[in-house]
Amino acid sequence: MSFEIDIDKRLGDAHVSLTLEAGDGATVLFGPSGVGKSSILNMVAGLLRPDRGRIAVDGETLFGDGIDVPPERRRAGYVFQEARLFPHMRVRTNLLYGAGTETEAYEERIGFLGIGHLLDRWPRTLSGGEAQRVAIGRALLSRPRFLLLDEPLSSLDRARREEILRAIEHVRDVLKLPILMVTHDPDEAERIGTRVVRM
Repeated sequence: MSFEIDIDKRLGDAHVSLTLEAGDGATVLFGPSGVGKSSILNMVAGLLRPDRGRIAVDGETLFGDGIDVPPERRRAGYVFQEARLFPHMRVRTNLLYGAGTETEAYEERIGFLGIGHLLDRWPRTLSGGEAQRVAIGRALLSRPRFLLLDEPLSSLDRARREEILRAIEHVRDVLKLPILMVTHDPDEAERIGTRVVRM
């Protein structure tokens, strides 16, 4: 799996630009807040349109040359800073949202994320770390080609951060799912990144 990204976007007074070619593993966009890291993820996901350029995954153009594939067809698993779980659905239903009939994957994801005991809980009763693990599980069960992680550890304490870091490492090393991750934390960038892009 490979990413090709060559995009520009004007956002108010700021200008966001990135040229990147990346293969398997985890590519980490690292830098201070406000430099456009999250905007890059939104452009890859199809939630924000670049002013110009090209985005391709495995040689398939998602944006550019007159093509703009809708977000739901890009097959990106997206995990945001906040878990963004559906508050009116229990954990089990949140996980199964968009999962189809992937029961084998469902059991495996629940196992490595350690969330089997949470299935009947409501999102409002979860800790920050529990909610983020459920969010990662939901993203993985949507059968994505790649995973986008936008500062998934920023609101967690040290113990919860370690849980999520181990889960991300499992996705990178065992599931072999390509990751594009945003962080402003140098330790996270060094630990997770197969390659680190400084912005």
